[in-house]
Amino acid sequence: MVKYYEEPLDYVFFALADNTRRCILLDLKKGYKTAQELAAPFTISLPAISKHLKILEKAKLLKREVKGRQHYFYLQSESFRSVDDWTSFFEEFWTENLENLDNLLQETQRKKS
Repeated sequence: MVKYYEEPLDYVFFALADNTRRCILLDLKKGYKTAQELAAPFTISLPAISKHLKILEKAKLLKREVKGRQHYFYLQSESFRSVDDWTSFFEEFWTENLENLDNLLQETQRKKS
């Protein structure tokens, strides 16, 4: 299956769709980590972790800094902001609809009383 993504947000959602990558991001919340440190909690190979890290990099969810032979990774906030912007629309939508439902239920309750 060919994976072709036009929009940067497509890369982000593709990257976030995998549990291993989400766990890596949560681990990076604590600060810089090496690939070996990020791989430690998993039962998959270092090359597999490397592939996950490359996907997260492409989605601009993390950055890599090379110091000698060590590669350090840390979170990059830019793509998280784009997800927040996109999802905030739905938060507003559901908040408005739930408020309308609450008003309707209160009106129905008043009519019964």
